[in-house]
This record gives sequence, structure tokens and C-alpha cells, in this order.
Amino acid sequence: MSFMPLHIRPGFVLRHVALFLMGAAAVATVVQAASPARRFDPAAFFSGRTVGDAQIKIIMRRAHGMHVESTGKVEADGTLSVRQVVAEEGKPVKSRAWRIREVAPGRYEGSLSDAVGPVTGTLENDVLRLRFAIKGGMKAENVLRLRSDGQSVHNVMTVRKFGITVATLDEIIRRVGD
Repeated sequence: MSFMPLHIRPGFVLRHVALFLMGAAAVATVVQAASPARRFDPAAFFSGRTVGDAQIKIIMRRAHGMHVESTGKVEADGTLSVRQVVAEEGKPVKSRAWRIREVAPGRYEGSLSDAVGPVTGTLENDVLRLRFAIKGGMKAENVLRLRSDGQSVHNVMTVRKFGITVATLDEIIRRVGD
């Protein structure tokens, strides 16, 4: 017994689905070709002054704000060195330091004063992903995406313990000068 209405032949549906998929693929190809991938250069972006404004959400707590002022420079060996002053709502102001270096095309290694052990990263087009461990047995990942203006980055940090998200940070970082 067939569930197909009598007026629609089996080949009809298959042909139209195939035509739809070919059309969708053509549209996706045109859209992809129309928007070439930007290349995020972390050393160029973070050299000089940047400021970040973020919201932090920790499990079982209300969201709160954070403001970060950074000064970065590229050292002679190509290492990006960033010094930060972090003002997190409800906490004393603190200093933090990053050092990252491209060790192979699209691969980064470095250190962060808040990290326990090394920082590793990958760069693909306009997205830099940094991963590191922090105290308390937690794992952190920062996903930094260069925005279309080329002068700001959207940073989303996720902190996990036992694979469960325990905190997130959502930040916009802007270049403010050299």
C-alpha cells in the first residue's frame, strides 16, 4: 500500500528535492563568495591600547560588569605581550598579563597570569580560540571574533568544571589608539 497521493509520482518528489538542494547550494556558494573571510591578526589588533566592557555570569549568581584596559606590544621574537588592568564589579582592581606567540601557521602558545599551565590557541580566519586551565580544576576557552569594523572584537569566554558551564563572559574589546 502506498502513502503517496495518486496524483504525485514517486520520481516527482525526488527531482524537486534535488532541484531545491542544488539551488540552496548555489545560493550558499554565492553568499560565501560575496563575503570573503577576514583574517584576524591578534598581534596587530592588541598592539597599542584596547578597552573591553563585559558582563560576567557565574552559575547561581547575578550577572555583573567588568571593564578592562590593556596595553600591548609585539616583542622582538614575535611574542604579543599584553598588560591589563581589570576592574570587576564588587572586587578590587587587579593587574593581569598575557603572552602569546604564533608557533605554526594558525597555532598559538603562551601564558596568562591567571592560568594554571600553558595557554594554547588556534586561529581560523576571523576567530582566535584560546584554551587554558584555571585554579579549582576548571577549563576556560576564549573565542575572540574580529567584528566587521576591524576595530573591535567580540570575546566570549566559557569556564567549565567537569564539562559543565559554570561561568560565561561576554565582552566587546575596542581599539582606542596606538
